[in-house]
Formats: sequence, structure tokens, C-alpha cells
Amino acid sequence: MAYTANNPVPVPTAEELRARIPGWGADLNPLDRPSVPKLQFDPGRTGAHWDFPDRQEETYPRERSIEHGMLTPVFGTSVPLKGVSGVMRRYAYRRYSEARAAHWLILLAADRVDALEARISSLATLRPDNPVTETGVLSEFRRGGVSSRAGRRRADVNHQWIDPVLVGLPWVLAGGAAFAGVRALLRLSRRVQAR
Repeated sequence: MAYTANNPVPVPTAEELRARIPGWGADLNPLDRPSVPKLQFDPGRTGAHWDFPDRQEETYPRERSIEHGMLTPVFGTSVPLKGVSGVMRRYAYRRYSEARAAHWLILLAADRVDALEARISSLATLRPDNPVTETGVLSEFRRGGVSSRAGRRRADVNHQWIDPVLVGLPWVLAGGAAFAGVRALLRLSRRVQAR
């Protein structure tokens, strides 16, 4: 029996384990390990022609951890920070260490704000987002989505009641706000015309 106080079974030796388990201890000898040459430091084998890599030009201020004195030599520029979410991300990097939960919670909140900003900015385009087709809700009725959840012990059944609220409520609120805004503008224009 394992984990007993008196430990009646002696621990097997390396030779006993090697005889009993095929391939056991294959990496004990460093000469047999395929990664050993890579673990040895040999500057001539890397092919690098520099001691420190050339630094990428920083065209605009980048966010960086407060633990590091300088920006890494190469960094991503595909998605520059913008809007309120960018302000939140800059604050998280400027104020909190990456070891603090506050740093990551602010970054998570900034992701949610960025998603909201993208939805709002899509309303200003000629082709705004279509929440009905993009969420796949129509396939729930066409391809047996509802029946596939009943009695299947699926993990997503626990939260599926809140999914329509999280996905649909922002659109309903935005539609209501747009309706109220148009209605207020119409009332205002009628008052101006009545004068």
C-alpha cells in the first residue's frame, strides 16, 4: 500500500525500474539526451551575428511592464491602443506590476470595453454588425441546437440561460437608446417648427 507510515515496500532501484519498465531512464545519461547539445552554450553554433539584437524603432509610446527597464528589442505593432480601452491598458501597465491581480483584471476589463467600442463603431459604418446571424442563434432552430442540449449532461447548459442576456441585452439597450434619441430629435424639431 502506498503512502503508509511504515513504508513496507522498498523503493525500487534504477536498475530494477529499467528492467521492469521499457525505456525507463533513457535520459539519465547526458550523452543519450538529444537536447544536451542545445543546452550547451556555444556562441558559434547559434548563427547570431550580434551580442544584442537590433532594436525595433518605437514610433509611438508602447506599454511595458514596470518590472522592465526598457522595451524588448522586438514588439508587436499590429493592434495599437485606442479609445477608452487603450487608456485602461496604459494605466494597468503604468500603475501595477504584472504580478498583481489588479493589472490583469484591468486588462480583462479593457478587453470588454474594446469589444463594446467595436460594436459602437460598427453602428457608424455602412455595414454594421448583425448580431442575429453572427451569434449563430438561427442555427439553434435549424439544426437541432435546442434538442442537443436536453439530457446530454453538457457543461454549457449551466450558463445557457444567461447567454441571451449577455449577448442580446447590449443590442436591445443600444436599439432603445437610438430610438429614444431619434424620438427626442423629432420632438425638438417639431417644437422648433411650431415657433
